[in-house]
Amino acid sequence: MLNYISLLAVPLILLLIPLYALIKKVPLYETFVDGAAEGWTVALKIMPFLVGMLVAIAVFRSSGAFAALANLLSPFCRALGIPVDVLPIALMRPLSGSGSLALTAEVFERYGPDSFIGMLASVMQGSTDTTFYILAVYFGSVGIKKYRYAPAVGLAADAISFISAVIVCRILYS
Repeated sequence: MLNYISLLAVPLILLLIPLYALIKKVPLYETFVDGAAEGWTVALKIMPFLVGMLVAIAVFRSSGAFAALANLLSPFCRALGIPVDVLPIALMRPLSGSGSLALTAEVFERYGPDSFIGMLASVMQGSTDTTFYILAVYFGSVGIKKYRYAPAVGLAADAISFISAVIVCRILYS
């Protein structure tokens, strides 16, 4: 029954939204075109921030700074009983969601998604955020130039989420 409902969910939504607009006498096509034009404007506005962020991530990884930071923090992780294999994910997640997802896929290939490390990587993906991406793209697109405490608070939240993910996964999956 659930499979049947899930198969019908998207077509029903695609049918009900225009039907609701027709009942409310909303000019459907014009509204759609206005929304698409606004989306294009937003995309053009955030493009420089997005390109800058992607270049910065590429430089960070290509320079060896990413690997050096992971090596520097690995003894600390070992001392706390944190698997070193998830450290690159924790370091990449504030920078890039797709980059951290690629690292999570590598963990899945190496250990399997149902392993402790695979579960931990999954919980980390769900509990942390792309802090610098948010700062660069979203803050930049609305013209916020003085971030003030946002980077520190975002990174603190990421660190707390990472540590919480380790604790929760130790309790649930060990």
